[in-house]
Amino acid sequence: MSQFESGFIHFSGLLSRIPGPNFCDSPGGVAVIPSRLDTSQGMIMRCEEGFHIGYFGDVRRERAGAALFERVVETGSLVLRHVGSDRRGEMSAQRFLASRDVTHEEILVTAGQRTASACSGRRIVAAQDTTEINFKDRDRARKGLGPAGDGQTPGFFCHAMVAIDADDEALLGVVHARIWTRSSEPVTARRNRPIEQKESMRWIEATAVAGERLASAAQLIVLGDREFDIYKQFVQIPPGVELIVRAAQNRKLADDDKRLFAAASDWRQFGAMEVRVPPRRPGEVARIARLSVKAGRVCIAKPRNGADPADPASVTLTLVEVHEMDPPKGHDPVVWRLLTTMPVRGQPDEFAAANDIVQLYRLRWRIEQTFRAMKSDGLRLEETQVQEASRLFKLAAIALVAAARTIQLVDARDGSSRPATDVADDDLITAAEAIGPTLEGKTERQKNPHPKRSLAWLSWIVARLGGWNCYYKPPGPKTMRTGWTKLADRAEGYRIAMAMQNA
Repeated sequence: MSQFESGFIHFSGLLSRIPGPNFCDSPGGVAVIPSRLDTSQGMIMRCEEGFHIGYFGDVRRERAGAALFERVVETGSLVLRHVGSDRRGEMSAQRFLASRDVTHEEILVTAGQRTASACSGRRIVAAQDTTEINFKDRDRARKGLGPAGDGQTPGFFCHAMVAIDADDEALLGVVHARIWTRSSEPVTARRNRPIEQKESMRWIEATAVAGERLASAAQLIVLGDREFDIYKQFVQIPPGVELIVRAAQNRKLADDDKRLFAAASDWRQFGAMEVRVPPRRPGEVARIARLSVKAGRVCIAKPRNGADPADPASVTLTLVEVHEMDPPKGHDPVVWRLLTTMPVRGQPDEFAAANDIVQLYRLRWRIEQTFRAMKSDGLRLEETQVQEASRLFKLAAIALVAAARTIQLVDARDGSSRPATDVADDDLITAAEAIGPTLEGKTERQKNPHPKRSLAWLSWIVARLGGWNCYYKPPGPKTMRTGWTKLADRAEGYRIAMAMQNA
């Protein structure tokens, strides 16, 4: 039972009746959560202050958005009949998504601002990538969408950036995202169009946003896969930003007859390093790859096609090249050619500098993990019954932020010094302080070992509520989602009990 369903919640000897709908209807058709306890006619109602996703011009919409977000996290679903709990809740969620005052841009900006505060003073990796949401075999009655990657199936695209703490590899949240559809009209003369008229501009835009939004980070490294190999980005780097880009193009070198991919052929090998390679597909397990490492400076020439005449004729970067030695049978060897603004040659320990760059690039898997959590391996965005494009965009923005929160909770299960406020409001944390001790057992392994009000401490409570017994394998995303639902239920009962005692 969720906090929005009818039922009984028992806490500290108090038995309270909770009303059914998850949202209340406002005169303007906006889903509203009451802002105070209302005990008139024997009914108890409350506001879910929660994890706000935007203001949207009205405190009622702000609260409605927070409640919808919490329900998405709790249910692990984007199917509105599940999120809404009943017909009235489903329709309230539909009205919230339909409101013209609610925009996916505001949801994403709100998330980015929250993430920025978590990044202050830290060494941050900002990983970006693009994912496709297509509705193959689910395209009936979809409206306002363009062609997906196959050029035919209705769908849209999401280019997102997440922040990762470089020291402990913790996901800190969503920094930025752009959501769009493609035109069905054929694109002509692509190579000769300026970058501003290409989809590739999304990479440069995200880097600029990160440079501005995460300016308070101790160090900021923006990275991306081969689509990020854009000459314009190399010569247009925001102040205070370092880049790590996996090279896709065998570029012409300005000061050598060789091409980029042959540049390291006669460089000395620094040594060998080990890298944990994350699974690339469901069912595959992570493995440790042993890599040979080379690094040096390269001067890349401006491309003949599509470059801005104002761009410089060349740009000098560091190339770090790694090759896997003796890959296991059935696996393609890891080969990474990384272009970066970070120095290696001339550093006190060149091998350590190259190693650091490779290890930082490895964190790119975090954005892939986030996409999986919002799609097939988690919230299953493709299965939503929402039909109209603008509403789908809002739901996608909510899904992106919700996926990041679930991953944060899973991360924290092994210990995190981050505060619990990264994922929860103070009311929920206060309730967790009362609930947590009731979940502890007699043995040391059945006690919460983490500092109170830390993210790890909250994650332990959520895992216990989700059914984890403190033994065997660590809790996974499903356990964490189940536990989050139960924590929200019990926190609701706690808040109502405290309000009744103080009445």
